[in-house]
Amino acid sequence: SAHQELFGDIAGHLAEVTQPFKDGKPDTAATHDIIHSTMVANPGVEVYLLDPTGRILDYVVPDTSVKLKQVNIAIVKTWLAADPMERPMGDNPKQPNQKGIFSAAPVYENSLPTGYVYAVLASEKQEKILARLDSDLFVKLGTYMFFAALLVAFFVGIITFFLITDSICEIAGVVQRFKDGDNSARISGHAKGNIGVLTSTFNEMADVIVENMDKISATDKFRQELIGNVSHDLRTPLSIMRGYVETLMIKRDQLSPLERDRFLSVVLDSCNKLSVLVDELFQYAKLEANLIVPRKENFLLEDLTSDIISAYQLKAAENNIDLQLDIPKRLPPVFADIALTERVLQNLIENSFKFTTSGGSICLQLNEVNNAVRVRVSDTGIGMSKEQQAFIFERYTQLSEKKVMNKGMGIGLAIVKKILDLHNSGIEVASEIGKGSVFSFELPAVSHQ
Repeated sequence: SAHQELFGDIAGHLAEVTQPFKDGKPDTAATHDIIHSTMVANPGVEVYLLDPTGRILDYVVPDTSVKLKQVNIAIVKTWLAADPMERPMGDNPKQPNQKGIFSAAPVYENSLPTGYVYAVLASEKQEKILARLDSDLFVKLGTYMFFAALLVAFFVGIITFFLITDSICEIAGVVQRFKDGDNSARISGHAKGNIGVLTSTFNEMADVIVENMDKISATDKFRQELIGNVSHDLRTPLSIMRGYVETLMIKRDQLSPLERDRFLSVVLDSCNKLSVLVDELFQYAKLEANLIVPRKENFLLEDLTSDIISAYQLKAAENNIDLQLDIPKRLPPVFADIALTERVLQNLIENSFKFTTSGGSICLQLNEVNNAVRVRVSDTGIGMSKEQQAFIFERYTQLSEKKVMNKGMGIGLAIVKKILDLHNSGIEVASEIGKGSVFSFELPAVSHQ
């Protein structure tokens, strides 16, 4: 070390300028003055006289706190034989548990070795000074490291700031594009951190907005179609009523009682059709707005179907259609809204009447299956293709064949679908052109609730 190089020869110098031993014994009076002079010049030196075995014979130190009586002579001999840069640390008589820097030199009397001069170069005071220097060094080093870390943090902060600012500018640009009408504008990247949360939130919001805009557009288109369909379907019975009433007013004196009765019958029939159209329109509007809440109760479905079939027998006879009811014995009650269920059955039967020609048949069948009662309405009407079946439950959808044109607004089956949705039930259709159609659905049986 630096101390070893600076003070490594001090023991040899003392051994040369003094004669520490006389007749094999320490010459204390002769050597103390010289050693004291040396310690005045260098207070960091503690000098000891050792015998050939390492036992301390005498010493000159700033105080009397010497705790060791002997030093390791093997280390002393190793020190003497070692290279100046590789000399070991030795015993410190004042601090037994701590090795220190020392200098050693043999002492000869009459060419015979009589002992050693052992100089400890790092005293307690010097160690305090070195500790203070080391402390100052650590403080300075810590200060330099602090400012270096502060400088690095500053540059990292600047870089991070520009990266975040760049990301925010990119996001702001996408938002502006979306605001200007580019519905496909989405923020890409930024999958982590708060920017990632902002990105995903905006993208999800944009998807919802676009979806709602599509729904609004579809609703607006439906509204326009609704106005056109309603206007057309309401105009037909109104035009018939108006024509026959005007004829009655103009030719009331020329018409026979039989003709007047026939005209009034046509007017009444048109009024009934108009009432049905308006009723269907209001019913569907309420279902679309979720204003109808089913009032479910237990009831026998066979009683309801028997009443409905009886009410339609007269219409079946007038159209030469065979209307049948097929009910097995001991069907369990069902749990549903009786009024809405009646509306479903009426709409399905009315639909069958629309598309079943004279000489055909309509059958309403009930069966118990899988803890439910299955309702099946079949007819021998004109039937429909697979493509048509996919759209018949949409509002205002009608078959396009000329023979069935102008038979209603086309929302009867849409009402059926909505009502069954309220009962958590679906409706199935099977049809083939020229062979009729079959509609079926299920209602939960009470005995299995």
